[in-house]
Amino acid sequence: MSATPPASALASTPCPTPAPQSPARPAASTGVTAVSAAAVASPAPAEQGRPRSAVVFGVIALVLIGLNLRAGITGASALLHDLQAVLGYGALVAAVIPSIPTLCFALAGAGTSWLTGRLGVEKAILLALAMLAGGLLLRGIPATGMLLAGSVLGMSGLAVCNVAMPSFIREHFASRTSLMTGLYTVTMTTGATVTSVAVVPLAQSLGSPSAAVGAIGFTAVAAFLGFLPVALHAHRNNRRATGGRVAPWPLLRTRKGLLLTAIFTLQALLAYALMSWYPYMLTTLGLSASDSGLMFGLMQLVSVPAGMVLIAIGSRPRMLRPAFYLVSIVMVLGLVALLALPVQLAFASAILVGFGLGIFPLVMVMISRSGSSTAETTALSTLAQSTGYLLATVGPFGMGLLHGATGSWTLPLTLLLALALVQVVVAHLITGPAMTGKQRIK
Repeated sequence: MSATPPASALASTPCPTPAPQSPARPAASTGVTAVSAAAVASPAPAEQGRPRSAVVFGVIALVLIGLNLRAGITGASALLHDLQAVLGYGALVAAVIPSIPTLCFALAGAGTSWLTGRLGVEKAILLALAMLAGGLLLRGIPATGMLLAGSVLGMSGLAVCNVAMPSFIREHFASRTSLMTGLYTVTMTTGATVTSVAVVPLAQSLGSPSAAVGAIGFTAVAAFLGFLPVALHAHRNNRRATGGRVAPWPLLRTRKGLLLTAIFTLQALLAYALMSWYPYMLTTLGLSASDSGLMFGLMQLVSVPAGMVLIAIGSRPRMLRPAFYLVSIVMVLGLVALLALPVQLAFASAILVGFGLGIFPLVMVMISRSGSSTAETTALSTLAQSTGYLLATVGPFGMGLLHGATGSWTLPLTLLLALALVQVVVAHLITGPAMTGKQRIK
């Protein structure tokens, strides 16, 4: 029996053991562990001498972008079954659609380092938001071709935002990296949760799942307009990330680049596989569509405070490794619950998996702190995200194919459980002294 996947995704991740700041640097507002002392060695010229209005617009833009980073994915996820019924596409297209986000994140994300080098971080993000808004609005046209084309365009814009945001935060909020990373990941999860819960009633009121999916594009338009003053300010001041362009791919030969890519790949694969199929899985196991949507929303809702708690734990001295252990082991327990518990107890897996998704803010803080310059941060972000998302595409696509071939979720969930156990091992390695250093940011 072939499967009809819900597209989606979300996720959440790491925090590093920070290094002490030089006396000339202001202290970061929320302490996190730095990946290395070099990650925070350079001063924050972009934050110095900027008018208060530029800072305010920067924070507003950060929130608006965060609200859009997963809404376009999770909104479609809850409606894929209805979209297939209305548009009439087959099982192959149904398996491909949930894979489009991760595939675009890999391919378009790979070019972000080059794009930011040509345009600057701010202009690259503005262009990406225009692509995101255009693609999401295009999906509102009730045709399979428009759904696919809009998804590719919108997710490509999203890919650039994904990769460029750690560099944007480093460039604009270097003394508040962990706070701003936490803010945008929390708003990202909030936007995903609200959209996944609200999109089904919206489709019912509009009488069209395509119209509801397209309506998500208006939030991307708001993000574009909100970010426009930031891009104009950067253009007027001719401000660009300093330090030249760093090629991302040679960094894969370093321990830091390899481990960051490994942890990002594992969390992305687990998150996108589960988020793409979780509502559909529960529906095929016997829950109603509305109850499955509620469990889906609960999963994402739990990931919001989970990310905040994990950053708070990981920012404490010698607590980064326990934070990674905690979130990785809880993800293992969530997959065991999906395999072993009856569907009537789905709330248990929703809570456990939701907490496991909280790893994403930790990973993003690590990436934001990992480079010795904005250019190196962009290169590490490009490497980890483009490679990670390319490999993570196997998750949602593979789950759909395996379920279609076996008519059961046991095999795909067992394979995800094995990967979750590997994530525990990588979490141990990435939090070792060689990666985190011994210093702390206050």
